[in-house]
Amino acid sequence: MSRNKQASAVEGYKAAPPSLHYEFGGPLGALGVTLAVPFFSYWLAFACTPDACPRWPLASLVDWHAQGLRDLQTAQWWSGFWSWEATAVYFGWYTWTVLCWALLPGQVVEGTVMRDGNKLAYKMNAFATLLASLLVVASGTYILGLGPLLYISEHWSQLISASLVMSFAQACFVYAQSYKPNTMLALGGNASNPFYNWFIGRPLNPRIGSFDIKSFNEMRPGLILWVIIDIAMLARQYATIGRVTDSLLLVAAFHGWYVFDAEYNEPAILSTMDITTDGFGFMLSVGDLTWVPFTYCTTARYLSLHVNDLGYVRVGVILAVQFIGYWIFRGSNGEKNEFRSGKNPKNLKYLQTARGTKLLTSGWWGMSRHPNYLGDWMMSWAWCLPAGFASPLPYFYVIFFAVLLVHRQIRDDEACAKKYGKDWDTYKKIVPARIIPYIY
Repeated sequence: MSRNKQASAVEGYKAAPPSLHYEFGGPLGALGVTLAVPFFSYWLAFACTPDACPRWPLASLVDWHAQGLRDLQTAQWWSGFWSWEATAVYFGWYTWTVLCWALLPGQVVEGTVMRDGNKLAYKMNAFATLLASLLVVASGTYILGLGPLLYISEHWSQLISASLVMSFAQACFVYAQSYKPNTMLALGGNASNPFYNWFIGRPLNPRIGSFDIKSFNEMRPGLILWVIIDIAMLARQYATIGRVTDSLLLVAAFHGWYVFDAEYNEPAILSTMDITTDGFGFMLSVGDLTWVPFTYCTTARYLSLHVNDLGYVRVGVILAVQFIGYWIFRGSNGEKNEFRSGKNPKNLKYLQTARGTKLLTSGWWGMSRHPNYLGDWMMSWAWCLPAGFASPLPYFYVIFFAVLLVHRQIRDDEACAKKYGKDWDTYKKIVPARIIPYIY
Protein backbone atom coordinates (compact mmCIF):
# COMPACT_ATOMS: atom_id res chain seq x y z
CA MET A 1 0.00 0.00 0.00
CA SER A 2 1.39 3.42 -0.85
CA ARG A 3 2.11 5.92 1.88
CA ASN A 4 -0.69 8.26 0.75
CA LYS A 5 -3.32 5.51 0.68
CA GLN A 6 -2.14 4.13 4.01
CA ALA A 7 -2.08 7.60 5.54
CA SER A 8 -5.70 8.22 4.59
CA ALA A 9 -6.65 5.21 6.72
CA VAL A 10 -5.01 6.70 9.86
CA GLU A 11 -7.50 8.96 11.55
CA GLY A 12 -6.20 12.45 12.26
CA TYR A 13 -2.86 11.95 10.54
CA LYS A 14 -1.08 15.12 9.44
CA ALA A 15 2.24 15.10 7.63
CA ALA A 16 3.25 18.57 8.83
CA PRO A 17 1.52 19.56 12.08
CA PRO A 18 2.86 22.76 13.69
CA SER A 19 5.22 22.28 16.63
CA LEU A 20 3.69 23.55 19.85
CA HIS A 21 6.83 24.06 21.94
CA TYR A 22 10.61 24.49 21.71
CA GLU A 23 13.34 22.23 23.05
CA PHE A 24 17.01 23.01 23.84
CA GLY A 25 16.12 26.56 24.86
CA GLY A 26 14.44 27.45 21.57
CA PRO A 27 16.20 29.50 18.86
CA LEU A 28 18.76 30.95 21.30
CA GLY A 29 19.64 27.50 22.59
CA ALA A 30 19.89 26.22 19.03
CA LEU A 31 22.27 29.05 18.18
CA GLY A 32 24.33 28.28 21.26
CA VAL A 33 24.73 24.60 20.38
CA THR A 34 25.40 25.43 16.72
CA LEU A 35 28.33 27.62 17.79
CA ALA A 36 29.47 25.53 20.75
CA VAL A 37 29.95 22.23 18.92
CA PRO A 38 32.49 23.60 16.38
CA PHE A 39 34.15 25.72 19.09
CA PHE A 40 34.74 22.83 21.48
CA SER A 41 35.72 20.46 18.67
CA TYR A 42 38.48 22.88 17.70
CA TRP A 43 39.28 23.76 21.32
CA LEU A 44 39.95 20.13 22.14
CA ALA A 45 42.07 19.88 19.00
CA PHE A 46 44.29 22.81 19.95
CA ALA A 47 44.11 22.40 23.72
CA CYS A 48 46.60 19.56 23.84
CA THR A 49 49.79 19.31 21.82
CA PRO A 50 53.00 17.30 22.35
CA ASP A 51 54.52 20.40 23.97
CA ALA A 52 51.65 21.74 26.06
CA CYS A 53 48.44 20.55 27.63
CA PRO A 54 46.20 22.13 30.28
CA ARG A 55 47.19 20.92 33.74
CA TRP A 56 45.78 21.19 37.23
CA PRO A 57 45.21 23.47 39.12
CA LEU A 58 42.73 25.89 37.58
CA ALA A 59 45.33 28.71 37.57
CA SER A 60 47.40 26.68 35.10
CA LEU A 61 44.37 26.36 32.83
CA VAL A 62 43.90 30.15 32.86
CA ASP A 63 47.59 30.71 32.03
CA TRP A 64 47.38 28.20 29.21
CA HIS A 65 44.46 30.07 27.65
CA ALA A 66 46.41 33.33 27.83
CA GLN A 67 49.09 31.76 25.66
CA GLY A 68 46.43 30.46 23.30
CA LEU A 69 45.01 33.96 22.84
CA ARG A 70 48.47 35.19 21.85
CA ASP A 71 48.74 32.37 19.30
CA LEU A 72 45.42 33.45 17.77
CA GLN A 73 47.11 36.61 16.53
CA THR A 74 49.43 34.73 14.16
CA ALA A 75 48.58 33.85 10.55
CA GLN A 76 50.28 30.46 10.95
CA TRP A 77 47.76 29.42 13.59
CA TRP A 78 44.79 30.18 11.34
CA SER A 79 46.32 28.43 8.33
CA GLY A 80 45.96 25.08 10.06
CA PHE A 81 42.18 25.11 9.83
CA TRP A 82 41.66 24.20 6.19
CA SER A 83 43.11 21.94 3.53
CA TRP A 84 41.50 20.92 0.26
CA GLU A 85 43.47 17.68 0.40
CA ALA A 86 42.14 16.81 3.88
CA THR A 87 38.65 17.73 2.72
CA ALA A 88 38.99 15.34 -0.22
CA VAL A 89 40.21 12.62 2.17
CA TYR A 90 37.21 13.11 4.46
CA PHE A 91 34.71 13.19 1.59
CA GLY A 92 36.40 10.08 0.20
CA TRP A 93 35.85 8.36 3.53
CA TYR A 94 32.18 9.30 3.52
CA THR A 95 31.83 8.05 -0.06
CA TRP A 96 33.44 4.76 0.95
CA THR A 97 30.82 4.20 3.67
CA VAL A 98 28.01 4.98 1.22
CA LEU A 99 29.44 2.46 -1.27
CA CYS A 100 29.66 -0.15 1.49
CA TRP A 101 26.00 0.48 2.34
CA ALA A 102 25.05 0.05 -1.34
CA LEU A 103 27.25 -2.93 -2.24
CA LEU A 104 27.70 -5.06 0.87
CA PRO A 105 24.97 -7.58 1.68
CA GLY A 106 22.65 -6.85 4.56
CA GLN A 107 19.30 -7.86 5.98
CA VAL A 108 16.40 -5.50 5.26
CA VAL A 109 14.51 -4.75 8.47
CA GLU A 110 11.30 -2.80 8.95
CA GLY A 111 11.23 0.06 11.42
CA THR A 112 8.48 0.88 13.89
CA VAL A 113 5.02 1.99 12.77
CA MET A 114 5.03 5.70 11.92
CA ARG A 115 2.28 8.26 12.41
CA ASP A 116 0.82 7.50 8.98
CA GLY A 117 0.54 3.79 9.78
CA ASN A 118 3.43 2.96 7.49
CA LYS A 119 6.80 1.31 8.10
CA LEU A 120 10.12 2.12 6.45
CA ALA A 121 12.66 -0.51 5.40
CA TYR A 122 16.30 -0.23 6.48
CA LYS A 123 19.32 -2.12 5.16
CA MET A 124 21.36 -3.49 8.06
CA ASN A 125 25.03 -3.82 7.08
CA ALA A 126 26.83 -1.40 9.42
CA PHE A 127 28.76 -4.29 11.02
CA ALA A 128 29.88 -5.49 7.59
CA THR A 129 30.95 -1.92 6.79
CA LEU A 130 32.99 -1.81 10.00
CA LEU A 131 34.74 -5.09 9.19
CA ALA A 132 35.41 -4.05 5.58
CA SER A 133 36.83 -0.71 6.75
CA LEU A 134 39.14 -2.37 9.28
CA LEU A 135 40.28 -4.83 6.62
CA VAL A 136 41.22 -1.91 4.35
CA VAL A 137 43.05 -0.19 7.22
CA ALA A 138 44.97 -3.37 8.07
CA SER A 139 45.86 -4.05 4.43
CA GLY A 140 46.89 -0.45 3.83
CA THR A 141 49.09 -0.44 6.93
CA TYR A 142 50.74 -3.71 5.89
CA ILE A 143 51.48 -2.38 2.39
CA LEU A 144 52.13 1.32 3.02
CA GLY A 145 53.24 1.40 6.64
CA LEU A 146 51.94 3.84 9.25
CA GLY A 147 51.88 6.87 6.92
CA PRO A 148 48.13 6.84 6.08
CA LEU A 149 47.22 6.46 9.77
CA LEU A 150 49.61 9.22 10.84
CA TYR A 151 47.94 11.50 8.27
CA ILE A 152 44.90 11.67 10.56
CA SER A 153 46.77 13.14 13.53
CA GLU A 154 48.88 15.41 11.31
CA HIS A 155 45.77 16.96 9.67
CA TRP A 156 43.48 16.82 12.69
CA SER A 157 41.90 20.28 12.66
CA GLN A 158 41.57 20.20 8.88
CA LEU A 159 39.61 16.95 9.02
CA ILE A 160 37.37 18.50 11.67
CA SER A 161 36.71 21.40 9.28
CA ALA A 162 35.80 18.99 6.49
CA SER A 163 33.35 17.14 8.74
CA LEU A 164 31.73 20.44 9.72
CA VAL A 165 31.27 21.36 6.06
CA MET A 166 29.61 17.99 5.43
CA SER A 167 27.39 18.44 8.50
CA PHE A 168 26.29 21.92 7.43
CA ALA A 169 25.67 20.84 3.83
CA GLN A 170 23.54 17.86 4.87
CA ALA A 171 21.49 19.96 7.28
CA CYS A 172 20.76 22.46 4.49
CA PHE A 173 19.95 19.71 1.98
CA VAL A 174 17.43 17.87 4.17
CA TYR A 175 15.86 21.16 5.28
CA ALA A 176 15.22 22.13 1.66
CA GLN A 177 14.05 18.60 0.85
CA SER A 178 11.52 18.75 3.70
CA TYR A 179 9.40 21.22 1.73
CA LYS A 180 8.46 18.58 -0.83
CA PRO A 181 4.69 17.93 -0.69
CA ASN A 182 3.49 15.24 1.74
CA THR A 183 6.88 14.96 3.49
CA MET A 184 6.43 13.70 7.04
CA LEU A 185 7.91 16.21 9.46
CA ALA A 186 9.12 15.63 13.00
CA LEU A 187 6.58 16.75 15.57
CA GLY A 188 9.19 19.00 17.14
CA GLY A 189 10.71 20.35 13.91
CA ASN A 190 7.95 22.47 12.41
CA ALA A 191 8.03 25.56 14.67
CA SER A 192 7.62 29.15 13.53
CA ASN A 193 11.39 29.82 13.55
CA PRO A 194 13.19 28.53 10.41
CA PHE A 195 16.64 28.52 12.02
CA TYR A 196 15.39 26.43 14.92
CA ASN A 197 13.79 23.97 12.49
CA TRP A 198 17.06 23.74 10.52
CA PHE A 199 18.92 22.97 13.75
CA ILE A 200 16.49 20.58 15.45
CA GLY A 201 15.54 18.78 12.23
CA ARG A 202 12.42 19.46 10.18
CA PRO A 203 12.16 16.15 8.25
CA LEU A 204 11.61 12.97 10.25
CA ASN A 205 13.04 10.45 7.78
CA PRO A 206 14.98 12.24 5.00
CA ARG A 207 15.83 9.81 2.21
CA ILE A 208 17.29 9.60 -1.26
CA GLY A 209 15.47 6.61 -2.67
CA SER A 210 15.94 3.81 -0.13
CA PHE A 211 19.01 5.52 1.35
CA ASP A 212 17.99 6.72 4.81
CA ILE A 213 20.25 9.66 5.65
CA LYS A 214 19.53 9.75 9.38
CA SER A 215 20.07 6.11 10.28
CA PHE A 216 23.09 5.92 7.96
CA ASN A 217 24.83 8.83 9.68
CA GLU A 218 24.00 7.46 13.11
CA MET A 219 25.74 4.12 12.51
CA ARG A 220 28.43 4.45 9.87
CA PRO A 221 30.69 7.40 8.94
CA GLY A 222 31.22 8.88 12.41
CA LEU A 223 31.01 5.79 14.60
CA ILE A 224 33.39 3.71 12.47
CA LEU A 225 35.74 6.67 12.02
CA TRP A 226 36.00 6.87 15.81
CA VAL A 227 37.54 3.37 15.85
CA ILE A 228 39.91 4.23 13.01
CA ILE A 229 40.99 7.41 14.81
CA ASP A 230 41.81 5.34 17.90
CA ILE A 231 43.93 3.05 15.72
CA ALA A 232 45.61 6.15 14.29
CA MET A 233 46.46 7.26 17.84
CA LEU A 234 47.98 3.84 18.54
CA ALA A 235 50.07 4.29 15.40
CA ARG A 236 51.11 7.77 16.46
CA GLN A 237 52.31 6.58 19.86
CA TYR A 238 54.19 3.67 18.32
CA ALA A 239 55.86 5.97 15.78
CA THR A 240 56.87 8.35 18.57
CA ILE A 241 58.13 6.07 21.37
CA GLY A 242 58.48 2.71 19.64
CA ARG A 243 55.83 0.96 21.74
CA VAL A 244 52.17 1.17 22.75
CA THR A 245 51.25 1.75 26.40
CA ASP A 246 48.74 -0.30 28.35
CA SER A 247 46.69 2.84 29.05
CA LEU A 248 46.12 3.64 25.37
CA LEU A 249 45.45 -0.01 24.53
CA LEU A 250 42.81 -0.09 27.28
CA VAL A 251 41.04 3.04 26.02
CA ALA A 252 41.09 1.84 22.40
CA ALA A 253 39.73 -1.55 23.49
CA PHE A 254 36.86 0.04 25.45
CA HIS A 255 35.93 2.30 22.53
CA GLY A 256 36.19 -0.58 20.08
CA TRP A 257 34.00 -2.78 22.27
CA TYR A 258 31.34 -0.08 22.37
CA VAL A 259 31.34 0.45 18.59
CA PHE A 260 31.45 -3.27 17.73
CA ASP A 261 28.51 -3.87 20.07
CA ALA A 262 26.53 -1.01 18.53
CA GLU A 263 27.19 -2.08 14.95
CA TYR A 264 26.49 -5.74 15.60
CA ASN A 265 23.16 -4.82 17.18
CA GLU A 266 22.31 -2.23 14.52
CA PRO A 267 18.56 -3.08 14.36
CA ALA A 268 18.19 -1.89 17.97
CA ILE A 269 18.58 1.70 16.77
CA LEU A 270 15.24 1.57 14.95
CA SER A 271 13.29 1.86 18.22
CA THR A 272 15.35 4.74 19.64
CA MET A 273 14.05 8.30 19.94
CA ASP A 274 16.63 9.50 17.40
CA ILE A 275 14.95 7.43 14.70
CA THR A 276 11.30 7.34 15.77
CA THR A 277 10.82 10.89 17.06
CA ASP A 278 13.64 13.35 16.38
CA GLY A 279 14.00 15.12 13.07
CA PHE A 280 17.28 15.20 11.18
CA GLY A 281 18.92 18.60 11.14
CA PHE A 282 22.21 20.20 12.07
CA MET A 283 22.01 18.90 15.65
CA LEU A 284 22.14 15.27 14.54
CA SER A 285 24.35 15.76 11.48
CA VAL A 286 27.11 17.57 13.40
CA GLY A 287 26.70 15.19 16.32
CA ASP A 288 27.12 12.12 14.12
CA LEU A 289 29.83 13.40 11.78
CA THR A 290 31.94 15.74 13.95
CA TRP A 291 31.20 15.44 17.65
CA VAL A 292 31.29 11.65 18.00
CA PRO A 293 34.48 10.81 16.07
CA PHE A 294 36.53 13.90 16.88
CA THR A 295 35.70 14.47 20.58
CA TYR A 296 34.89 11.02 21.95
CA CYS A 297 38.49 10.04 21.16
CA THR A 298 39.91 12.86 23.33
CA THR A 299 41.40 10.51 25.94
CA ALA A 300 43.02 8.35 23.26
CA ARG A 301 44.46 11.43 21.55
CA TYR A 302 45.78 12.73 24.88
CA LEU A 303 47.49 9.42 25.65
CA SER A 304 49.08 9.30 22.19
CA LEU A 305 50.80 12.59 23.08
CA HIS A 306 51.45 12.06 26.80
CA VAL A 307 52.65 8.62 27.85
CA ASN A 308 51.08 7.03 30.93
CA ASP A 309 52.00 3.49 31.99
CA LEU A 310 49.49 1.89 34.35
CA GLY A 311 50.76 -1.49 35.47
CA TYR A 312 48.71 -4.55 36.41
CA VAL A 313 47.03 -3.17 39.54
CA ARG A 314 45.62 0.01 37.97
CA VAL A 315 44.60 -1.89 34.84
CA GLY A 316 42.69 -4.31 37.09
CA VAL A 317 40.91 -1.47 38.92
CA ILE A 318 39.88 0.22 35.67
CA LEU A 319 38.66 -3.08 34.22
CA ALA A 320 36.57 -3.57 37.36
CA VAL A 321 34.95 -0.14 36.88
CA GLN A 322 34.22 -0.99 33.24
CA PHE A 323 32.71 -4.40 33.97
CA ILE A 324 30.60 -3.17 36.91
CA GLY A 325 29.23 -0.40 34.69
CA TYR A 326 28.58 -2.89 31.90
CA TRP A 327 26.88 -5.29 34.37
CA ILE A 328 24.51 -2.54 35.54
CA PHE A 329 23.89 -1.33 31.96
CA ARG A 330 23.20 -4.73 30.45
CA GLY A 331 21.41 -6.10 33.52
CA SER A 332 18.97 -3.20 33.74
CA ASN A 333 18.30 -3.16 30.01
CA GLY A 334 17.81 -6.93 30.10
CA GLU A 335 15.17 -6.61 32.84
CA LYS A 336 13.37 -3.91 30.89
CA ASN A 337 13.42 -5.80 27.59
CA GLU A 338 12.18 -9.05 29.19
CA PHE A 339 9.38 -7.21 30.97
CA ARG A 340 8.31 -5.40 27.79
CA SER A 341 8.14 -8.72 25.95
CA GLY A 342 5.73 -10.10 28.54
CA LYS A 343 8.26 -12.10 30.56
CA ASN A 344 9.07 -11.66 34.25
CA PRO A 345 11.49 -14.44 35.25
CA LYS A 346 12.63 -12.54 38.38
CA ASN A 347 9.04 -11.93 39.51
CA LEU A 348 9.70 -8.19 39.66
CA LYS A 349 7.15 -5.83 41.22
CA TYR A 350 5.45 -3.22 39.10
CA LEU A 351 2.92 -0.38 39.14
CA GLN A 352 -0.18 -0.87 36.99
CA THR A 353 -1.04 2.44 35.29
CA ALA A 354 -4.44 3.73 34.22
CA ARG A 355 -3.39 3.65 30.56
CA GLY A 356 -2.86 -0.13 30.79
CA THR A 357 0.94 -0.29 30.85
CA LYS A 358 3.15 -1.33 33.75
CA LEU A 359 6.13 0.42 35.36
CA LEU A 360 8.83 -1.68 37.06
CA THR A 361 9.36 -0.85 40.74
CA SER A 362 11.87 -3.50 41.82
CA GLY A 363 15.14 -5.02 40.61
CA TRP A 364 17.45 -2.48 38.97
CA TRP A 365 14.43 -0.32 38.17
CA GLY A 366 13.44 -0.15 41.82
CA MET A 367 16.79 1.45 42.69
CA SER A 368 16.66 4.19 40.07
CA ARG A 369 14.38 5.43 37.31
CA HIS A 370 17.33 5.24 34.88
CA PRO A 371 19.77 2.55 36.13
CA ASN A 372 21.02 2.01 32.58
CA TYR A 373 22.23 5.62 32.57
CA LEU A 374 24.19 4.93 35.77
CA GLY A 375 25.92 1.95 34.16
CA ASP A 376 26.67 3.96 31.05
CA TRP A 377 28.21 6.77 33.09
CA MET A 378 30.36 4.36 35.11
CA MET A 379 31.77 3.00 31.86
CA SER A 380 32.61 6.54 30.76
CA TRP A 381 34.85 6.82 33.83
CA ALA A 382 36.68 3.65 32.80
CA TRP A 383 37.31 5.25 29.40
CA CYS A 384 38.99 8.28 31.00
CA LEU A 385 40.78 6.92 34.10
CA PRO A 386 43.68 5.40 32.06
CA ALA A 387 44.89 8.98 31.40
CA GLY A 388 45.67 9.60 35.06
CA PHE A 389 45.08 12.97 36.71
CA ALA A 390 47.83 15.22 35.36
CA SER A 391 45.35 17.13 33.17
CA PRO A 392 41.59 17.75 33.29
CA LEU A 393 41.34 17.44 29.49
CA PRO A 394 40.88 13.63 29.25
CA TYR A 395 37.85 13.90 31.55
CA PHE A 396 35.96 16.02 29.06
CA TYR A 397 33.90 12.97 28.06
CA VAL A 398 32.83 12.14 31.64
CA ILE A 399 31.61 15.72 32.14
CA PHE A 400 29.90 15.95 28.75
CA PHE A 401 28.25 12.56 29.17
CA ALA A 402 26.93 13.47 32.62
CA VAL A 403 25.30 16.60 31.16
CA LEU A 404 23.89 14.55 28.26
CA LEU A 405 22.43 11.87 30.54
CA VAL A 406 20.85 14.41 32.90
CA HIS A 407 19.30 16.18 29.90
CA ARG A 408 17.95 12.84 28.63
CA GLN A 409 16.58 12.03 32.08
CA ILE A 410 14.77 15.37 32.32
CA ARG A 411 13.38 14.91 28.81
CA ASP A 412 12.26 11.35 29.60
CA ASP A 413 10.61 12.37 32.86
CA GLU A 414 8.70 15.20 31.17
CA ALA A 415 7.46 12.80 28.49
CA CYS A 416 6.42 10.22 31.09
CA ALA A 417 4.64 12.84 33.19
CA LYS A 418 2.48 13.68 30.17
CA LYS A 419 2.01 10.04 29.28
CA TYR A 420 1.10 8.62 32.71
CA GLY A 421 -0.31 11.65 34.60
CA LYS A 422 -0.95 10.98 38.30
CA ASP A 423 0.49 7.48 38.00
CA TRP A 424 3.88 9.04 37.29
CA ASP A 425 3.68 10.99 40.57
CA THR A 426 2.96 7.73 42.38
CA TYR A 427 5.84 6.01 40.59
CA LYS A 428 8.28 8.78 41.57
CA LYS A 429 7.38 8.28 45.23
CA ILE A 430 8.12 4.55 44.93
CA VAL A 431 11.35 5.11 42.94
CA PRO A 432 12.66 8.56 43.96
CA ALA A 433 16.19 8.30 42.53
CA ARG A 434 16.53 9.70 39.01
CA ILE A 435 19.88 8.09 38.10
CA ILE A 436 22.16 7.57 41.12
CA PRO A 437 20.44 6.00 44.17
CA TYR A 438 20.39 8.29 47.25
CA ILE A 439 22.32 11.02 45.37
CA TYR A 440 20.37 12.11 42.28
